[in-house]
Amino acid sequence: MAGAWTKRGSGMPALGWWLIAVGVFRSAYTWSCFFGSAAMCSAIYSEMPMTGEHGRTVAVWTLLSCTLCFLCAFNLGNKPLYAATFLSFLYAISYLTVECLVYHTIRAARLPLFILIAGTSMVWMLLEWNTNGHGRPRPREATKKH
Repeated sequence: MAGAWTKRGSGMPALGWWLIAVGVFRSAYTWSCFFGSAAMCSAIYSEMPMTGEHGRTVAVWTLLSCTLCFLCAFNLGNKPLYAATFLSFLYAISYLTVECLVYHTIRAARLPLFILIAGTSMVWMLLEWNTNGHGRPRPREATKKH
């Protein structure tokens, strides 16, 4: 099933292309946070003023997750890298949910795009886990010698 999602002639599975697209999105968000643009970074945290320190901290964290997306896209068979990338999505959703529900620094209306991207990525990565050589090895059937 997962093999059918490979883009023709590229050799890279569709999950790799998706991770590249997510990495580009995260790169834009990083740029916005680093340079204090009111476009994306400060728009997410509309309930409180975005300090320069907070913006840069979010930017570095997002840059790390962006880097994981790019590295994983080209190394889908690397089990630790795959797991770290998956966890980066889980951490992002968790962080934003806590900021919204506990600290009230993010409006709930701002979350759907992030939940869509991270949720889609996580589900897709879970579905592709066995395809990329991460599943349990199957025991070989014993051959009887007669």
